[in-house]
Amino acid sequence: MSVLPRERTMIVTRRKTRLFLLACGLVSGGAAAGDPPRVPRIDSVVPAETQPHETDDAVIWYDDFDDDAQQRRYPERSGETTDAVRFGDRGKSLPMDYPRGERGTGGRKLFFGDTPAYRDRAARPGETFTDVYWRVYVRHQAGWTGGGPAKLSRATSLVPPGWRQAMIAHVWSSGEALTLDPASGVRGDRVVTTRYNDFDNLRWLGNRPASRFQLHSEEESGRWVCVEARAKLNTPGEKDGLNQLWIDGRLEAERRDLDWRGTFDDRGINAVFLEAYWNDGSPVDQSRWLDEFVVSTEPIGPVVCPRNPILIKTPDPGPEHGSWEAEIAADPDGAAVVWRSEPVRGTDRVRVGPDAGRFVGPLAGQDRLSASAVYFVRVRQRDETGRFSDWSPWHQPFKTL
Repeated sequence: MSVLPRERTMIVTRRKTRLFLLACGLVSGGAAAGDPPRVPRIDSVVPAETQPHETDDAVIWYDDFDDDAQQRRYPERSGETTDAVRFGDRGKSLPMDYPRGERGTGGRKLFFGDTPAYRDRAARPGETFTDVYWRVYVRHQAGWTGGGPAKLSRATSLVPPGWRQAMIAHVWSSGEALTLDPASGVRGDRVVTTRYNDFDNLRWLGNRPASRFQLHSEEESGRWVCVEARAKLNTPGEKDGLNQLWIDGRLEAERRDLDWRGTFDDRGINAVFLEAYWNDGSPVDQSRWLDEFVVSTEPIGPVVCPRNPILIKTPDPGPEHGSWEAEIAADPDGAAVVWRSEPVRGTDRVRVGPDAGRFVGPLAGQDRLSASAVYFVRVRQRDETGRFSDWSPWHQPFKTL
């Protein structure tokens, strides 16, 4: 993972400041006196070259943003892909750029199934989908500020004529958190909306609580985060609809017993949009990126990796650290640690295996992780004086082949 120009400037500036303080005798070697090293994160992992989404019959759409031809399959799109930032160590991502005071550029609109819009360019045309999952990885520029842009994604049911909406499953920001904000455009058996975003005729189904995870915080900026949502339409006439949100592999928000569509059943969910829009505009020039976009009828989960995956740590924007260490667990709370690295020096990468650490607990004596298992990572670093940072939270889940 390369360091972006603005992030590199921040790193250089802080190192110059540290050298000045050292020359003045105001700090000891390693960090400002009394300050522990910054708590790092695992930026990403290197995925397997072939992801199962490419051949899974449940998958409606998969885009790693690497193929320019794939980008032309979106009937509506904003912004070009870039290879300057990407999940893992290869390929491209979709940038969303926010000049100061602007609402942002970059986005994709995917249409599928029984969509009345762009039927000739729809994925899985003509099918009806009532239960849809969508996943995307999100990376905010290191030092991100201002909370969340209002929009991240939405799934919706478009109904002719025009772009009337029977329902919308919004994934929107709430301060530094994310929240679900489901809405219905149906009364009884009729779609009452008359146009796209017909807020006067939408019935809002509740946008609290928000996620505990602070996706748009400075602490979680500068690394990739897995965001997955689900919208399940209610059985016509019943209040059994469902809207769910997972961040970094944990269920963070949920709306149950929803009446998305009354007794209306002429259309299913037929579009998912990735959106940049920031209602009030960004307070500074900054960017975020999206990668590994999947829409499916089944749970998706994190990227899939080899059983000896490569972990990529976030660059350290503070003083040079002496080394760093990582641990891997088979659960999101770290109760079942299965691998511990030796101190890693001189690089932000480590390959999980016996050469760089040791397998422990249920995998003691093994030389690789178990197959078809989901793992979580935590990391800490040490400065030149020998002081450790705190451990990061358990994060960056991945699944093995």
